[in-house]
Amino acid sequence: MGSIRACVVGATGYAGIEACRLVLAHPALELTMATDRKQAGERLDAVYPQMAGACDLALSLPEPDAIAAAADVAFLAVPHTASLDLTPALLERGVTVIDLSADYRLRDPKTYEAWYNTPHTSPELLSQTVYGLPELNRAGLARLAERRAAGEAVLVACPGCYPTATALAAAPALSAGVAVGDLVISDCVSGVSGAGRGATARTHYCHANESVEAYGVGSHRHTPEIEQTLTDVAGRAMSVVFTPHLAPLTRGLLATVYLEAAPDATADDVRAAYERAYADEPLVTLLPAGSMPATSSVAATARAQVGVALDDRRRRTIVASCAIDNLGKGAAAQAVQCANVVLGLPETEGLLAPAPLV
Repeated sequence: MGSIRACVVGATGYAGIEACRLVLAHPALELTMATDRKQAGERLDAVYPQMAGACDLALSLPEPDAIAAAADVAFLAVPHTASLDLTPALLERGVTVIDLSADYRLRDPKTYEAWYNTPHTSPELLSQTVYGLPELNRAGLARLAERRAAGEAVLVACPGCYPTATALAAAPALSAGVAVGDLVISDCVSGVSGAGRGATARTHYCHANESVEAYGVGSHRHTPEIEQTLTDVAGRAMSVVFTPHLAPLTRGLLATVYLEAAPDATADDVRAAYERAYADEPLVTLLPAGSMPATSSVAATARAQVGVALDDRRRRTIVASCAIDNLGKGAAAQAVQCANVVLGLPETEGLLAPAPLV
């Protein structure tokens, strides 16, 4: 049993229950509290029978005082705006927050308000927040670890699933300069669990099964987050044409990005950029030349797989693809990865299990 007490807020959602599963198996963390407003009082293993024998907690209401009394770190697997209400209160009470929601990802509160149609009620926290994509921002997480070691409660804003996969696919080309221009095209496909536990007309079985469709075209809320991340990587203002697709998968996400190749960049140059970027990354695998990733290869894991090619014709284009599990590296597993760094633990603690083989 671990010695660092953890609470999962929003534990009955798909990302929340995945966070619970990972915390329960983690050698240094102990799940001491799980919350859900609608099902408070019910046992977690009654809501998810898969938890029988692994967790006997009853769900609680997400009250800041109770969370602070029970936990050192809180994973917030909640919809946007819910974190705005809870995070400041938890930080004031000394609880480190690993936020899976969108509320603190965007540095400009006006951008948040424009895309999420709600006021940002704690913009003063944005400058203290670290965007939790370890492969691109490990130094920022390490600074949070130093602050926490000095006794401060800190806040990590974990990326969305689409921004994670898009960034891992595009970043090496942008940072190495083998991609030029100010536009990235990102076509993404996600499993239905990415839409959350509540069924809608689009996500119930009869509609989603045996069908693939684009949605949120030109208007998806992850667009400014992707642009913010790629701008940071490239060192110049970047725009994205982002098109998400819903596929009849339970879990898994594939992002394929297209970037303009530098005039003198060869296929070997492009390959070398990705090899340098991911040679020492424990949770990102660059596939051999000629291979592209599949979502089944990373299902139920914290891992990402990346493939890259150069389409060397009249419009020379770098094509890079990244597969992640939308609930794993795209949500709960990435949150645990960030928590490991901030808590002073090995980054991959509790996250190295391979994907199921069948």
